Amino acid sequence: MSWVTGADGSPYGVTNLPYGVFRHDGQPPRIGVRVADVVFDLAAAEDAGLVLAAGALRRPTLNAFMALGRPQWTSVRQRLVELLTDPAHRPAVEPLLVPLDAVELLLPFEVADYVDFYSSEHHAGNVGQIFRPGQPPLLPNWKHLPIGYHGRAGTVVVSGTPVVRPSGQRATGEGPTVGPSVRLDIEAEVGFVVGVPSALGDRVPTGDFAEHVFGVVLVNDWSARDIQAWEYQPLGPFLGKSFATSVSAWVTPLDALADAFVPAPQQDPPVQDYLRQTPHLGLDLRLAVEWNGERVTEPPFAGMYWTPAQQLAHLTVNGASLRTGDLYASGTVSGPRRGQVGSFLELTWGGAEPVSVGGETRTFLADGDTVTLRATAPGPDGTTIALGEVAGQILPAR
Repeated sequence: MSWVTGADGSPYGVTNLPYGVFRHDGQPPRIGVRVADVVFDLAAAEDAGLVLAAGALRRPTLNAFMALGRPQWTSVRQRLVELLTDPAHRPAVEPLLVPLDAVELLLPFEVADYVDFYSSEHHAGNVGQIFRPGQPPLLPNWKHLPIGYHGRAGTVVVSGTPVVRPSGQRATGEGPTVGPSVRLDIEAEVGFVVGVPSALGDRVPTGDFAEHVFGVVLVNDWSARDIQAWEYQPLGPFLGKSFATSVSAWVTPLDALADAFVPAPQQDPPVQDYLRQTPHLGLDLRLAVEWNGERVTEPPFAGMYWTPAQQLAHLTVNGASLRTGDLYASGTVSGPRRGQVGSFLELTWGGAEPVSVGGETRTFLADGDTVTLRATAPGPDGTTIALGEVAGQILPAR
């Protein structure tokens, strides 16, 4: 039980405690943790000696704290639970609680590198059917390794940041033209934030996932399908993806999701040794996609073919090093039904089957549209954990 008003029964109660960075009352950026509808100012808490983290909580991003490693993450989390549940600490802590609606939420960590995977069998199969009709929906390598690409870290933005419609080359019947994308899409994904780095040349085994990954964010990997389709020959995603990737303002610590790990789908054929994971676990995260306030799909993360631990192992199998602040995303989360897909490409079957949104017939995103991603996970004792939402509005091309 927490003495904080509204914490008990909230998906942002003391079983969650996501970390973020905020600005309040003209102060520089500060680290905080959310509980119910308030933010606990951890910079002030460390100043007051209530929490000890070697000064890392007095920094303007989470990077220094994330670099401290799991023993320190666990110790601080235990202390925060103590401070927010023991009434004896209320007089010291309550003055450090700031109303959520009074703060500006900022990008919570400095992004070092960004990698995006392609790990949903349903999404990959749908895309294969849309773009390669009459052929096998999955390419021959898909079930042998987690497909991915390196994205652009500098255009990762915090939830609420407007997204300017990208321009670029697009194919037409008479050759390429340059102009604003007319097939602007979303990709509902889950991202994993690296805290502890690794040395260049070293591999990170699947069993070390929790020693390196600090927490989880929702990700919207905005995608210009027409730009992507023209440039995608023969290399991977480039300008069709790099204009913006939105992430949650709150990083849900991995410890908060201890009750959300579930058996992952069986993998056939058997994977290579470095991808074997014992136990073979994924996360039971339940996503929801809202288009102009209307819920249009509910993608289930538990069905992802490649797990976060396998993605991390594959990312480093060639000796590529991890850095504090690395972000790697799952790829679009899609389930077996149309109402469970994580992109509008799939929802409208490549634009051939428009849907009704707010009484309008739609295929891809129009200027002024807003998309919000939400997610929940099971917590301890039947509670529910909420991940920080990701929202963004489309602005006209410049």
